[in-house]
Amino acid sequence: MVGHTASDVPPTMAVKIFSAGVAACVADIITFPLDTAKVRLQVGSAIQGECLTSSAIRYKGVLGTIITLAKTEGPVKLYSGLPAGLQRQISFASLRIGLYDTVQEFFTTGKEGTTPNLTRNVIINCTELVTYDLMKEALVKNKLLADDVPCHFVSAVVAGFCTTVLSSPVDVVKTRFVNSSPGQYTSVPNCAMMMLTREGPSAFFKGFVPSFLRLGSWNIIMFVCFEQLKRELMKLRHTMDCAT
Repeated sequence: MVGHTASDVPPTMAVKIFSAGVAACVADIITFPLDTAKVRLQVGSAIQGECLTSSAIRYKGVLGTIITLAKTEGPVKLYSGLPAGLQRQISFASLRIGLYDTVQEFFTTGKEGTTPNLTRNVIINCTELVTYDLMKEALVKNKLLADDVPCHFVSAVVAGFCTTVLSSPVDVVKTRFVNSSPGQYTSVPNCAMMMLTREGPSAFFKGFVPSFLRLGSWNIIMFVCFEQLKRELMKLRHTMDCAT
C-alpha cells in the first residue's frame, strides 16, 4: 500500500458493515423520540378522525407530542422500544447498508451466480439507498459538491424526503392497523379502503412532517457518520499497514 493514501483504497466489506452498524445505532439513539412522537400522532389522528373517544390525549405537533409524553408518561417513554431498535440496526441496517456497494457492483458488472411491515421495509430500503447513491454521484460528477460532509448531508436530506413520500401511505396504514381495536378492520386492504372512503387520500399522509423529521434526521446522522467512519477506519488501517 506504499504510495497510496487511505482515500485511494476502497473500504473493505468488514469496514462498511461495521461502519453502517455503528452509524445506524447512533442515528437511532438520537432520533428515537421523533419516531415515538410520529407513531403517537398517527394513532392520535386515527382516534380523532374516527371519533372513538373524546377523552383521549390530543397531541399537537412533534415538539408538543414529545413534551406531552415526557410530562404524562415520563422521559423514558420516549425511548420505549429502543433496545429492540438497536438490535434491528445491528443485525439489519449494518448488512443492508454495508453490503449495498458490493451488491450494486455485483449486478452492474454483469455477474450471475406480504405484510405491511415488509412492504414498508422494501420501499424504504430501495428508495433510501438508491436515492442517496444517485444524488451523491450526481453532485460529485457534476462538480457541484466534493465527496465530503456537505455532499453527504444534501444527499441524505433528499433521500429522506423521497423515502418519506413513498413510504408514508404504507406506514400510516401499518400504524393504524396494528393499533386498531380487535375486529375494527378485517384486513390491511380493508383498513386502507376505510381510511380512503372515510377520510380521503390525505389520510395516508397524516404525520408526514414528523415522519420526515424522523427519517430525514436519521438519514443525515447515519449517512454522515457512515461515510466518516469508513474514511477514519481506512486511514487507521493504512497507518497500521505502513507501520508494518
